[in-house]
Amino acid sequence: MYRKVDTNLDFASREKEVENFWAENNIAQKAIDQREGCKNYTFYDGPPTANGQPHVGHVLTRVIKDLFPRYHSMKGEKVLRKAGWDTHGLPVELEVEKLIGINGKDKKCRESVWKYKTMWEEFSGVVGFWADMEHPYITYENYYIESEWWALSQIWKKGLLYKGHKVVPYCPRCGTPLSSHEVSLGYKDLKERSAVVKFKSADEDFYYLAWTTTPWTLPSNLVLCVNPKVDYVKIQVGDVKYILAAALVDKVFEGVEGERKILATYI
Repeated sequence: MYRKVDTNLDFASREKEVENFWAENNIAQKAIDQREGCKNYTFYDGPPTANGQPHVGHVLTRVIKDLFPRYHSMKGEKVLRKAGWDTHGLPVELEVEKLIGINGKDKKCRESVWKYKTMWEEFSGVVGFWADMEHPYITYENYYIESEWWALSQIWKKGLLYKGHKVVPYCPRCGTPLSSHEVSLGYKDLKERSAVVKFKSADEDFYYLAWTTTPWTLPSNLVLCVNPKVDYVKIQVGDVKYILAAALVDKVFEGVEGERKILATYI
């Protein structure tokens, strides 16, 4: 029989008691030591950057990631728990640029990556994320950088590297391509001119007009898409014919010289 749960329990303090018990009795390390000689299980976890505060999204990812090592540990496998810190990347540079207002930032970047280190360590303990925080790997240390170059050389020697082309967002100020995550860091509402592009019809003498917010992808465009829920028109402006969304005719051709004439409507 289970004892009835007291409705006046202080769950925060009970949580802290469990966390302290794990730390005082070195439970995470004992879970490894007890599996000496057993099959190893390795889980590669992308490390966090400690120049930003942990938030509820990190709770979700850390808990989910921790499920896999725990599951394999319960199966009797030896699971090493090594923590790590990501100390590279554009977010680190941008944070420092805001802080000091200049671009010479190597030393400050090293300081910035540890801004919330203690908070991350406490947060990981609270959510039950077991990792060796006292002996982490750090991506700006030479041993880590050299290991990355070694791994890359091995991939090259096996013929697994290839040269390709891909259209990506680019920051001319930073002089570097941007990942989707880095692009999302800089989103804000702006008012500026749009890019409306003419695509010549292969069969008839008219142009499709397409609006885009990502003009850097234009060199690789292969097809145009239409929305089945939108009405389109073929319109002649002066001597040139176009097809575009009916609702955008006035906006697109505002200030454009030439008589407008609707030739066809596509519903």
